[in-house]
Amino acid sequence: MSETHKAILEKANAAIAQGDHEGFLTFCTDDTKWTFVGDRTLDGKQAVREWMATAYLEPPRFEVHRLIADGDFLAALGEITLKDETGKATRHAYCDVWRLRDGRLAELQAFVVEARPQAQG
Repeated sequence: MSETHKAILEKANAAIAQGDHEGFLTFCTDDTKWTFVGDRTLDGKQAVREWMATAYLEPPRFEVHRLIADGDFLAALGEITLKDETGKATRHAYCDVWRLRDGRLAELQAFVVEARPQAQG
């Protein structure tokens, strides 16, 4: 099961990296719920679709460092780089904890922080 869950997320992320929001959403349940801890919660595919339209003006760049699966849960640790409306790219470190149901992404708890350059010395 864990390898299946990892493959599902990898395919979904590949769709996002190509700017294919609808392709990504085919991997989500209709009642998917996304919680960006400390920020907002999105309820349902339409809410996610609307958020993606503003958050992913250009396809994000992902660097997934680890995928850890346990039962119906899958944690993805990595970095994502997003561009804002002015074209400025900002790198974020993230840990996404997904719950899958019937082979689809049903719930997300996302812990995302801006990755600042590390001080030298």
